[in-house]
Amino acid sequence: MTQRLRLNKNADRRLKAGHLWIYSNEVDTKETPLQNFTGGETAIIEASNGKALGVAYVNPHSLICARVMSRDPSMRLDRSLFVHRFNQALALRERLFDKPFYRLIHGEGDLLPGLVIDRFGDVLVVQLNTAGMQALSEEIVDALEKVFKPDVIVFRNDTGGRLQEGLEANVEVAKGTLPDDVLIEENGVRFVVPVLDGQKTGWFFDHRTNREWLNRQVAGKRVLDVFSYVGGWGVQAAASGASSVLCVDSSGPALSQVARNAELNGLHEQVAIGEGDAFEALAALKADGEEFDVVILDPPAFIKKRKDIPSGERAYARLNREAMRLLGRDGLLLSASCSMHLAPERLMEVVRSSVRHQDRHGQVIFQGHQAGDHPVHPAIPETSYLKALGVRVFRD
Repeated sequence: MTQRLRLNKNADRRLKAGHLWIYSNEVDTKETPLQNFTGGETAIIEASNGKALGVAYVNPHSLICARVMSRDPSMRLDRSLFVHRFNQALALRERLFDKPFYRLIHGEGDLLPGLVIDRFGDVLVVQLNTAGMQALSEEIVDALEKVFKPDVIVFRNDTGGRLQEGLEANVEVAKGTLPDDVLIEENGVRFVVPVLDGQKTGWFFDHRTNREWLNRQVAGKRVLDVFSYVGGWGVQAAASGASSVLCVDSSGPALSQVARNAELNGLHEQVAIGEGDAFEALAALKADGEEFDVVILDPPAFIKKRKDIPSGERAYARLNREAMRLLGRDGLLLSASCSMHLAPERLMEVVRSSVRHQDRHGQVIFQGHQAGDHPVHPAIPETSYLKALGVRVFRD
């Protein structure tokens, strides 16, 4: 019999507004003690008056102790539910894209909290980020088989979120044989994606539309791509007519992939690589008198938790200042942040203060967000995290 999880009085307001999360301090633990649940167990969520609000999975050891999977309390968390949600998600992606390279499931944005799936053609890379999704892994794989019939399913269960959920980290090929090269195409450019040992699932689809915008600005320009990873920005810039591109990253293996992806597109003469810490590399380039027409900043999240906001904002400000020093008299800065806790207006403030610090002028000519395969849940601000500003930086 399914257990019930009862909420405190008025603790159902966010759920009624559409949110899917329940925090441990919102639970009536006298009526329904959290310790009675095992990690990943299914529960019926009740308001304080006993009215059923939906079905969720529970993790008593997590601050977000329950995540709603359906507003229908009678809904079973089984293969048929995942088949239905996968078909809903697929319909959106096929409306947006004409090739099977995209984020297929974006957690709460696709009403599947804790589940992320990226699609690389016939290879699906799955992240089970919560105890609830881990408990449903067999149902997820069965539903993927029915809807997509993929050649390969890879579990990239090595995220920080799993540690917070009390889950072990592991990476495994759950179905099929992974080909030597997993290939994708984005904005007409081909890439080899390191799905087993790259960052996250191996690729970042979220910047697709922001890259598409930048690609139209780089013809004949000298471009610096900082935190380049495997060249998503830089190789596309070269393919779009940049005269030269320098990709800088601290990871040697990632830069090897940059070189390989440049070669794959016949761009090896335009694309150079430089290994090192981003801040040190920017300072060294300035000391050498280097100058660029376009600088791209796509750093990792400097702000992972609220307590990191002050130090993180200082890091973003320093990074943007150092990058602007390398721009010519009339340059373009693409400044991005994937930190959910950095509000869009704060990134704008980082840019404003950095421009003034260089005694220059700035014009924001582009404001970008995550692509449509990363849908934002209107009741869950946490699902909107990506920001990108295109800034003309010039002197009078």
